[in-house]
Amino acid sequence: MPGMPGVDAVSQRARELIPPEGVITDVARLRTYECDGLSHYRVVPALVVIPEDAAQLAGVVRACAEHGVPFVARGSGTGLSGGALPHAEGVLVVTSKMRTITAVRPGDQRAVVEPGVINLDVTRAATPHGYYYAPDPSSQQICSIGGNVAENSGGAHCLKYGFTTNHVLGADFVSPQGEVVQLGGIAPDTPGYDLLGAVVGSEGTLGIVTSATVRLVRLPEEVRTILVGFASTDQAGAAVSAIIAAGIVPAAIEMMDALAIEAAEAAVHCNYPDGAGAVLVIELDGAAVEVAAEYDEVERLCNDNGAFEQRLATDPVDRALIWKGRKSAFAAVGRISPDYIVQDGVIPRTALPEVLKAIAELSGSSGVRVANVFHAGDGNLHPLVLFDESKDGEAEAAEEVSGAILDLCIEHGGSITGEHGVGMDKARYMPRMYDEADLDTMQLVRCAFDPDGISNPGKVFPTPRLCGEVPGRHRGAHPLQEAGLAEVF
Repeated sequence: MPGMPGVDAVSQRARELIPPEGVITDVARLRTYECDGLSHYRVVPALVVIPEDAAQLAGVVRACAEHGVPFVARGSGTGLSGGALPHAEGVLVVTSKMRTITAVRPGDQRAVVEPGVINLDVTRAATPHGYYYAPDPSSQQICSIGGNVAENSGGAHCLKYGFTTNHVLGADFVSPQGEVVQLGGIAPDTPGYDLLGAVVGSEGTLGIVTSATVRLVRLPEEVRTILVGFASTDQAGAAVSAIIAAGIVPAAIEMMDALAIEAAEAAVHCNYPDGAGAVLVIELDGAAVEVAAEYDEVERLCNDNGAFEQRLATDPVDRALIWKGRKSAFAAVGRISPDYIVQDGVIPRTALPEVLKAIAELSGSSGVRVANVFHAGDGNLHPLVLFDESKDGEAEAAEEVSGAILDLCIEHGGSITGEHGVGMDKARYMPRMYDEADLDTMQLVRCAFDPDGISNPGKVFPTPRLCGEVPGRHRGAHPLQEAGLAEVF
C-alpha cells in the first residue's frame, strides 16, 4: 500500500511466493476481510495474502519480521471476539486455501490436517473408519481447524470430551520470526516443555499453526438425544445440576431460554415444545447398556425437576432435527434483532439460577433484551445481547449490559471466556479477572515468542506490557484506539 514501505516490501516478496490471485491490495477486495464474526469492530488491512502451503506462509511471515510489519492470521473468519480483526498497517494472512487432510490414521486414532480444513470435514473423513473428531463448535460446518486451535474452541460435546486442547497432539508452527517449528507429535505426551499447550488457545499472538495432528474418537455404540421442555430456566438449571450430581456425564447438555427458542423457531422451524420457558438438549452416548441405564435416570431427574415434555431421538435424522434449533441459535437471533453481541462467559453450574436471574434483572432495568443459549453442563454461557445499531445509544447500552454479564461471571467464580477467546472485544475486561502480576507473567510468555510484538498485536492484553506491540508506533496502540473508535484500554 502506498506510503507504507514495509508493507510494500512484504507485498513484493509475497508476489514472488504466491500466485497473483493470492495477494490482495485492491481496497474494495480488502474490505471483504475487515472483520471476523464480531462485525461491531472493523479495520481494513493494508495487505491480504492467501498462501497455499506452509512454505509460502513462512516466507511471508519472515518478510513481515524483516520489515517490522505486523501480521494477523485468519481462517474462516467465524471468530466472535475480534481475534482476527486486521491491523490497518499490517498483513492479514488467510489460511483458507490450506485445506488438505494430510492423513487419517485409524490405527493411531489420529488425523493430520492443515489449518484451513473445515471442522466437520475431519469427522467426515474419519467416519468411514469408525471414528470422529469430538470438538464441535456451533459453526463447525464453516469454521476451520486453525481458528479452533488458536481459540481453543469447544462446542456442545466439550462437557464429556474436552476442548480443542484435549485433542491436539502436535502442530507445525510458524514463529513470528518465520521459523518453522514442530511442536508435540503423534505420541500422547511428548517430552520437554509443553510449548504446544502454550500455543493452543494463544489467539494467534505467538505465531501461526500450519498443520495439526488431532485425536480421533471411536464412534459410540449408541447415541440418544433428548429434548426436554421446562416452564422456566430455574427448573432446567436444577435438572442439569441433578444429572451431574447423580454421576452422569452426558456427551452434551445444552440450554435455550424462551427468547432464544423464539428466534430458532422463526429461523429453522425446529418445533420445540410450545410454551417452554427453557429447553434442554441432552445427548447420551457410549455402550448401549450404559446409555439405556443413563437415559432412565435422566428421564426421572428431568421429571422430578418439572419437565412437562420429553422427546427421544435415536436415529441420525431425528437427532439432527433436535440439534438444528440449538446449532442455528446464534444466526437465528438475526430474525428478531438487527444487531446483537454474542457474549461468552463461564460460571459454576450451581450458580446458573442466580446468574440467569441477575441477567434477567439487567435486561429489565436497561431495556436491552438478552437471549440465553449455553452449554449448561459446564456452565459456559452465551448470552445474546440484542440491539439496533441504527438507533442512538442502543449499541452503547448493549455493550454495557454485555460487560455487566462478564462481571457477574467473575463475581460467581467464573471466567470472562470459555471458548470464544479474549481477542479485541474483551481485552479491557482482563484486569477485572487478573491482577498486574498475572498479566505481566502472561506477557513474559508472549514476549519470549514474539519480542517485537508483530504477531496479532493489540489483542488479549489491555495495556502494553514489557515488550512493544508494533515497532515505531505507540506501544500497544491499535488503529481503532488511535482513531478513537474503540474503548479498549
